[in-house]
Amino acid sequence: MVAELERRYPPAWAEDWDRVGLVLGDPTAPVRLVLCVVDVVPETVAEALAAGADMIVAHHPLLLRGVSSVAPTTFKGRIVHQLIRAGVALHVAHTNADVASPGVSDALAARFGLTGLRPLQRPAPGSPAAGDDRGFGRIGELPRPMTLAELTRHAAAVLPVTSWGVRAAGDPGRMVRTLAVSGGSGDSFLGAATAAGVDAFLTADLRHHPAGEHLAADGPALIDAAHWATERPWLDDLAALLREALDVETLVSDLDTDPWTVHAAAPVVDDKEPDREG
Repeated sequence: MVAELERRYPPAWAEDWDRVGLVLGDPTAPVRLVLCVVDVVPETVAEALAAGADMIVAHHPLLLRGVSSVAPTTFKGRIVHQLIRAGVALHVAHTNADVASPGVSDALAARFGLTGLRPLQRPAPGSPAAGDDRGFGRIGELPRPMTLAELTRHAAAVLPVTSWGVRAAGDPGRMVRTLAVSGGSGDSFLGAATAAGVDAFLTADLRHHPAGEHLAADGPALIDAAHWATERPWLDDLAALLREALDVETLVSDLDTDPWTVHAAAPVVDDKEPDREG
């Protein structure tokens, strides 16, 4: 299992700051059932234990930053203890899956039917991930042109549902033919989207000032979806890959682990003049 995952998503492709690969478990232990998740949180761990999974394959690292303790009195320590007691292994494929081809952004692009895919930002020359069609994000052509307003509604329909929903920045009537997408936090790729000349860029976690400055510089329209929703599509591809390559049973977690749980739209204001009696 570990060998196949590292063949598809080599740890050397990950960013220097990332922490990927086998986190818990014996690499030689048999694996019959795998649960694929975006986040390793108590709810997805409970799902794995209830299903009798032997391994969790997660996109986001459980232990991204250094810790001095995994005591069960801590949030992450409790998860580590639960998994070890249950004999459940944990493997992480994060930025090495983002840059892979096919990878996280290919699955996101497929939700929009994009064609003619190419990377939004290629790895630096000489990087272990350089070559072929690998790179962060994807650029492609929509099956038909849409206005930004229409594309935003379409995104809300084709992406997994979250309380965050989907919002956009730019002229609602702007026609979009070429779309760049990047699963997860993508505002570091605003410059790449502008340089590529796309009509719109869909990603997650866009911030106020970078987004405003990007639009002020005539950059592409922006579509901001929930972080979890932009990465959840990849789990289906991951599960299929493991089933086909290793003949194991796979499950995909549909538990929405996006932290935002309540959304309230602004009330519609009736701008008509009120009736007045003489």
